[in-house]
Amino acid sequence: MQTTIVKLYSLEYKAAKTYWTAALFVLGNIALPQLCHTVHLGGPTWLPIYFFTLVGAYKYGWRVGLLTAVVSPLANTALFGMPLAAALPAILLKSVLLALFAGWAAARFRRASLVLLAAVVLAYQVVGTLGEWAFIGDLQAAVQDFRIGFPGMLFQVVGGWAVINLLIRK
Repeated sequence: MQTTIVKLYSLEYKAAKTYWTAALFVLGNIALPQLCHTVHLGGPTWLPIYFFTLVGAYKYGWRVGLLTAVVSPLANTALFGMPLAAALPAILLKSVLLALFAGWAAARFRRASLVLLAAVVLAYQVVGTLGEWAFIGDLQAAVQDFRIGFPGMLFQVVGGWAVINLLIRK
């Protein structure tokens, strides 16, 4: 089995590249949800608003991830009304947690494996679900990502790994 070298970065807020990179990931987080929303329950099933946040934070650091995590849901709501404004606090919480966990894991382990990405996705979902439960007071609604969004979590892990390791190796 051959080992692939993947370069992981930690871009700084003072660098223009940070903002350009985040803007590209925000565009991805705008386009992918629009594609997923063309099918019934596409958003809740595939959780597309988190995909490029994961990739951006893991590959380019928590700062790119954090910019992507905050701007993506706000831009989607402003442009398309999805996610609904009432859902923004929980989605922003999960997005920010994802950016921080992914950025930390990449910096700590300096590699992108399926196991590490699965741990990142599980961590942000568990902590985010607890936060969402605290926000809305309804456990049944808070665990929706685990009930409906399991395919999306798998897509984040496998698709995120593929994008990080195969498409943007440099």
